[in-house]
Amino acid sequence: MAWTPPCGGRVSVAEDSRPLVIHVMYRFDVGGLENGVVNLINRMPAAAYRHAILALTEVTDFRRRIARDDVEFISVNKPPGHLWKLYPQLYRLFRRLKPAIVHSRNLAALEVTVPAWAAGVPVRIHGEHGRDVGDLDGSNKTYQWLRRLYNPFVTHFIALSRDLQRYLLDTVGIPPRKVSQFYNGVDAARFHPATELASISDCPFQRPEHWLVGTVGRMQTVKDQTFLARAFIRTLELEPELRKKLRLVMVGDGPLRLESQRILDAAGVAGLAWLPGERHDVPDVLRGLDCFVLPSLAEGISNTILEAMASGLPVIATRVGGNPELVVEGETGQLVPAGDVDAMAQALIAAAVNPGWALSAGFAGRSEVERRFSMEAMVAAYQGLYDRLLFGPAR
Repeated sequence: MAWTPPCGGRVSVAEDSRPLVIHVMYRFDVGGLENGVVNLINRMPAAAYRHAILALTEVTDFRRRIARDDVEFISVNKPPGHLWKLYPQLYRLFRRLKPAIVHSRNLAALEVTVPAWAAGVPVRIHGEHGRDVGDLDGSNKTYQWLRRLYNPFVTHFIALSRDLQRYLLDTVGIPPRKVSQFYNGVDAARFHPATELASISDCPFQRPEHWLVGTVGRMQTVKDQTFLARAFIRTLELEPELRKKLRLVMVGDGPLRLESQRILDAAGVAGLAWLPGERHDVPDVLRGLDCFVLPSLAEGISNTILEAMASGLPVIATRVGGNPELVVEGETGQLVPAGDVDAMAQALIAAAVNPGWALSAGFAGRSEVERRFSMEAMVAAYQGLYDRLLFGPAR
């Protein structure tokens, strides 16, 4: 039956016939994984499913990105270590809420499938969204063993890239019938090319006087922004003329922010870089760049690459994880080896001295997003899987 929200407020669980999906993650905060969950919940038809967010540690103000008013947020304040001490609490939670689907994401949340199974949750889905800094190439035997250990409690796995799909199938040994591969979608209306040349609000650099390369994201080890800082310094050493025009923008907060700033300070180029911390106007920030860079050590399917492509930017990224599935080398951007400062510097020089190519690559990237990475396709894929696992192929 169709669901209609009651006038002026929420509906109680007992009165609501829509199946409940509980999305489980380690922490609900700013990040690509979490942003994907927000987009999925906001875009999925409200009549199809109810949703709840379960954070094993904490739910932050990022919850405000959820546009629906019928989403419950739960945190269990997990201490360091394994989750088994919280199994009774999670079991009682699942018995009380009676979810139809528990959808965990990444290894830190995989354990939740056990209490979900014990509580009789019909469908337990686990998503692999990217690699951890402790397992950049998927060779960690303990992590492989853990996925095999919890496999019997998982109804179905979702891999966000073909790279992660191969890992689950070939390395971990999950049966093909239990694995689907879905790409993230990007909000191509929110992230769109600038209609005219614009500068970023509060940024000390102005276009077209300056040509801005930049990155956006949490500044943590796996994202390796210090590598980009070193590559920027090397770029100016190899091509001193670029000091007049080339500028670096690094938006985000985290442990690598101060370290990146120290590297730039020590090289005497701090005045040519801007590290403002976290911003809440990312679409406008991207439209104020001339080139986007992702220097990560590992990735699943990068939301920020997709957002940059949707914004009409050429992308320079490391050749890791799902990045080669997004960036068409030479057409929408360039790929370089992770940690190779000279290769990154050469790519930055090539883009900066050939702005015509950069504009063309950005246009091609926008076309790729419209063709392959629509939000509608992503939502349809997830909802189709939910329906099939819960109701059978006929649904």
